[in-house]
Amino acid sequence: MKHLHTATLRQAIPTLRAGERILLSGTVYTARDAAHKRLMALLDNGEPLPFPLTDGIIYYCGSTPAPEGLPIGACGPTTSSRMDPYTPRLYDLGLCATIGKGERDTATREAIVRNGGVYLCAIGGAGALIARHVRKAEVIAFEDLGCEAIKQLEIEDLPLFVAEDCHGDSIFVKP
Repeated sequence: MKHLHTATLRQAIPTLRAGERILLSGTVYTARDAAHKRLMALLDNGEPLPFPLTDGIIYYCGSTPAPEGLPIGACGPTTSSRMDPYTPRLYDLGLCATIGKGERDTATREAIVRNGGVYLCAIGGAGALIARHVRKAEVIAFEDLGCEAIKQLEIEDLPLFVAEDCHGDSIFVKP
């Protein structure tokens, strides 16, 4: 199993293969459906995004409130295909990776390959366990969206597996 950091994930992507397990540490940004709609509106209006897309990583999750003494509540992955209408554009603008659960559509898979990106999956139903890997969580945009607000997370050794690699291989699509 590879230990990878978000700051150097872009350089490691060519070595990753669909089905491979990794442990990821560093900075990721949460965003779900409502946040993606607002990100698209910002892009359409030429306004800056609340986080850098270049080599950025979006985790599709909406966390529960943080229990006392912890940075975040349960933060399991949500179904990635709901973000597929927005995702190719984000990869084309420099996004490095997305994290979620479930398969992606053809346009998203093509954008991952075209941009040398990767799609990583977390285990659905394991939100409380995933929260143990979050060291810091801060709302950085769209606070009015509640659990769907964009958060910056600092993660440590988050267990993931490569679902779609930059070579076009997928755990969901048979060759």
